[in-house]
Amino acid sequence: MEKKRVDEQEPPPASLPKVDRFGFVKQETNSPDGLAKSRSAAEYEREEKRIKKWRKMIGVGGSDWKHYVRRKPHVVKRRIRKGIPDCLRGLVWQLISGSRDLLLMNPGVYEQLVIYETSASELDIIRDISRTFPSHVFFQQRHGPGQRSLYNVLKAYSVYDRDVGYVQVGSIFSLSGLLLLYMSEEDAFWLLVALLKGAVHAPMEGMYLVGLPLVQQYLFQLDQLVREHLPKLGEHFTQEMINPSMYASQWFITVFSYSFPFHLALRIWDVFLFEGVKIVFKVGLALLKFCHDDLVKLPFEKLIHALRNFPEDAMNPDILLPMAYSIRVSKRLEELKEEYEKQHGKLSERVKQRLQQPS
Repeated sequence: MEKKRVDEQEPPPASLPKVDRFGFVKQETNSPDGLAKSRSAAEYEREEKRIKKWRKMIGVGGSDWKHYVRRKPHVVKRRIRKGIPDCLRGLVWQLISGSRDLLLMNPGVYEQLVIYETSASELDIIRDISRTFPSHVFFQQRHGPGQRSLYNVLKAYSVYDRDVGYVQVGSIFSLSGLLLLYMSEEDAFWLLVALLKGAVHAPMEGMYLVGLPLVQQYLFQLDQLVREHLPKLGEHFTQEMINPSMYASQWFITVFSYSFPFHLALRIWDVFLFEGVKIVFKVGLALLKFCHDDLVKLPFEKLIHALRNFPEDAMNPDILLPMAYSIRVSKRLEELKEEYEKQHGKLSERVKQRLQQPS
């Protein structure tokens, strides 16, 4: 067979993109990201021991989880705060969120929603779907398996809860995308239901209803906490006319999954699913405390930029999270919630009824 001329020969296949251990395409950079470092044999051995402890705690398919949590809640809390092993994260998230129970109680419901129901939001979802984790290999291919799974979960939820429906702020996209990296479509759907309907903790859906009523409450609480924990910074914010809606709305709406380093977001989600929204306040205050001395010197425009682009050393979970855990907010959050309701009136009767509906 005659050989092709050089200029006729097929080009070599494009090289596959380099990805980090979570599946995100690596950016060409000289700065270390803390994820590419090779682990020593001792670190591998330590991780294997940790995984064995978790497997014993969970049991086969989660069979021992509830019993272990009842017997040793402090051990569970401590281990979750240290970080759930990545290979077990999907299962543990389902166990601590209550979503596994929802799935078992509703056989066939997800399939019904995906296959047999229609949603008024379908075209909107298709239009915006490529915005979710665009640098992750699972979601990059147009109409690929990642985008199809994300579409199915979002379409199913828009049918399941027509009051929330489709929220075009990247919020439910980010939540769903994060979950799909660790579990199946159906599992991700029921975990989304567990979060928004409040299977274990307070319902999140008030953050996605018209007017974002729950977000407004959280921002009020955060503003007061900043003034109490970091009075000098709180005063500087007042002078520069900075309010939490300018920098913290996404903290709550996406639970740090939107623009924060993925390895940090995962550690926050581990705690969030077990302990609730108070970890968002704690991490936010810890970030502001870590950067306090720099922030109090900045004028408005530079301050806004800094609050949306925290330095790399502030994003180290082994430094930031212990700071966050040391901040006490639970009792004060309850007091501030009551104060907010007195000042601004309680949520409308319609919203209250929605939040009180059983999952």
